[in-house]
Amino acid sequence: MDIALVTGASSGIGLAIAGRLVEMGYGVYGYARDHGKSAFRHARYTAVECDVTDTPVLLERTEALLRETGGLRILVNNAGVGFFGPHAAMAPERIERMVKTNLIAPMVLTRATLRHLAQSRGYVVNIASTAALSPGSHGAAYGATKAGLHQFGQALFGEVRKSGVRVVTLYPDMTRTPFYDHADFEPDEDHGTHITPECVADAVAQAVDQREGTVITQIVLRPQRTQVARKGPSQKKKD
Repeated sequence: MDIALVTGASSGIGLAIAGRLVEMGYGVYGYARDHGKSAFRHARYTAVECDVTDTPVLLERTEALLRETGGLRILVNNAGVGFFGPHAAMAPERIERMVKTNLIAPMVLTRATLRHLAQSRGYVVNIASTAALSPGSHGAAYGATKAGLHQFGQALFGEVRKSGVRVVTLYPDMTRTPFYDHADFEPDEDHGTHITPECVADAVAQAVDQREGTVITQIVLRPQRTQVARKGPSQKKKD
């Protein structure tokens, strides 16, 4: 049975991707800091408690996984966090958390698994954001981390393609997930103004189901229309 590893798997896009890969027959290991909010259970799904920003723990958990499974076919770097507002008012600890989660963790985890992915001729799937391609105002630091992930994916493919490793970067636009719990805005409820976690999961499934020799390196997912809903102060969750 082929093995997949998905970070940020307890909710939103990561949970949808984990479920889709299980449906495709993969044994899936899902990393998250807290799996208590996830009701997903399956014989081929293993929940692993792991804070991806804690590099020693991340490496320890991953080394144990690789020893147990003997290999890896798909790595999905999905865990992400975003804080928005004027950069002059952005707390340094929030900037650091975004950089660690959105950029450092994927690079460290990819490095830790790359040899096994070369052996399986497998996939690195990075979940970036349309903010990597056209950053908006009040999201300078977030856009920078996702642009870094975009550049990492493009450069990595050039480096490892001869080994058989495929590298795919997805760029979802506004998706209705808990990602916006701490923001003062969220995607509008109208189905034409947002995409769903299942849309992203389907794109991942398409990318990892190509014939040998063909690689879908980039997939951009956008809603038909752009519209956000503003929240009142009582609707925001505290960090």
